[in-house]
Order: sequence, then C-alpha cells, then structure tokens
Amino acid sequence: FGRMKPVIVVHGGAGRIFKEREEGSRAGVVRAALRGYGILKRGGSALDAVEEAVQSMEDDPHFNAGCGSVLNEKGEVEMDAIIMDGKTLDSGAVSAVKCIANPIKLARLVMEKTKHMLLTDHGAHLFAQAMGIPETPGEKLITERSRERWKKNLEPDSNPEEFQKDLGTVGAVAIDSEGNVACATSTGGLSNKLIGRVGDTACIGSGGYADNRSGATSTTGHGESIMKVVLARLILYHMEQGLSPEMAADTALDYMKTRVGGLGGVIVVNNSGEWAARFSTKQMSWATVKDDQLHYGIYAGERHTKSVDEALTLESEGF
Repeated sequence: FGRMKPVIVVHGGAGRIFKEREEGSRAGVVRAALRGYGILKRGGSALDAVEEAVQSMEDDPHFNAGCGSVLNEKGEVEMDAIIMDGKTLDSGAVSAVKCIANPIKLARLVMEKTKHMLLTDHGAHLFAQAMGIPETPGEKLITERSRERWKKNLEPDSNPEEFQKDLGTVGAVAIDSEGNVACATSTGGLSNKLIGRVGDTACIGSGGYADNRSGATSTTGHGESIMKVVLARLILYHMEQGLSPEMAADTALDYMKTRVGGLGGVIVVNNSGEWAARFSTKQMSWATVKDDQLHYGIYAGERHTKSVDEALTLESEGF
C-alpha cells in the first residue's frame, strides 16, 4: 500500500503573452509550482498546495488575478475564484469581489466556514469582514498596465476583443501523498467587462473541478465559451471514459473550439499522478513538479526541465 508521489501543476493563463512579459510569466508559474510542491513534499494536503500556488500568482502583478487584475468598464477590479476538494466534492467560490488581495483565500473560507459554495459581491465582502480579512484599497490592486489597457479599450475605435487574448487567469491542480486531489482557479476576468460580469472561474465544473475518483483540472481562456461546454467537468468525463489526461484535455479543448469557437487552456492531474498542460491558444504559461523534477513552458511544444534543488537555488538568486 504505497503512498502517492505528490504532483502539482499550475497555469498562469492561456492567450497571448507579450514578449516583454514572458520572463515574468515563466518565473511566476515556476515560483508558484515550487511553493505548492514544498507543501506537498512536507506531507501537506493538495488543498493547501493549490491554495498556496494560486495565492503566489495573485500576489504577482504579471497575472490577471489579485494584484494585476484587469479592470471592468468602470475602471475597477472585480475578481472571481474557486477551490475544490476532490475527496468530499466540497467547493468554495467567490465572484465579483473587490478590495481583497487574495480571493482564493476567501473561496477556501467559503468552503470551510459556511454551508454555501458561492458568495458574491457585497455578501462576499461582508463575509470577508466577518472572517477578519483585511481590506486592500482597490488602487493597490491596479497596475499601471491594467489602467493603460483599460484606457485604450475605452477609445472609440478600440477593439477590446483584441486584448482579451492576453488573459492570464491563474490556476493549480495537485495530488498529495494521501491520493487526494484538489483544484484552485482565480481571475480578474475580462478587460472592460460589464460591471457584475462573472465568467467561468467561479462556476464549479467550468473554472475547475476535482474528484478523487478521476482527477482534477483548472481552466483558463474565454470564460463564456468554457461555461457553454462546462470544460473542467468535460475533461474529467473523458478521463472517466479511460482517456489519459493529455488526450482528455485535447479532446475537450477541440470540442470547445469546433462547437462554440472558443479557445483556452487546461491543466490536469489524474488520480494516479499523470498530468497534462494543454492549450488551443497561442500560449499558456505552465509549470509542474513531479518526482523532484520541475518542467515548465509557454509555447506549444516548449518544455524546460530542471531538478527542484537547482530551481530553488536559482530562485533564491532571483532566477
């Protein structure tokens, strides 16, 4: 009766990653994967690992989650997040939340401290206050880049769709030494979205899904398309039919593309520790750690490998 070898996979969003942001995106997903793996390595839970990995990316302004989130039509940050426990199918999510640094932490509290699964907007805000989560002024979450892009998108001849390609939702999936799986996803949503727009991220089965019987997945890409095909659950369905994580991911992404013209990316781990990071967009930043080996990439077919020890050394030297 062997213990599972823990695995973590993270993504920093599918879309188009601008040249000048590539290094930051790579470093950010690597840092998140190493942090999550550190928890797993010490015998910690998959839930703690995915929460930690996602929090690391929320705090990183390179990604469209937490600090660095895109702005809605009114120029404000509204964020969505979800976390799910594959052992019990318990889940917690928040949508359209403002003025908190780490929506993923709030989602975890919704899962553990309420009888509900999803809290939104003002109610989520009241719950955060009750839980003693400090308020972060909205301005603190807004980067120069997000504001620039918002302004550009307000111009009469602008095409916000053009910018939607650089999405940067973040997510993580993991399996721990007990064989439990979990997923977590967090996002600032679509640039210049309508106030109150909630995408796939906060929706169970779309933005993420975890079930010990098959595995866990976290998605990124065009939220409305992901919701139409319930992408995360669809991938697990394909794995239940016997497909490998990679085949299941490709099959589901292909269906989303042909059926509704939607592009995106997914990370997957199955209940035996096989993983995949697949995308139909130009790029998706991703990283994974398994057997003390770190793998990461951004472009299709790109895969770098380092030992965890080497990566941690580089990390402490600032990459």
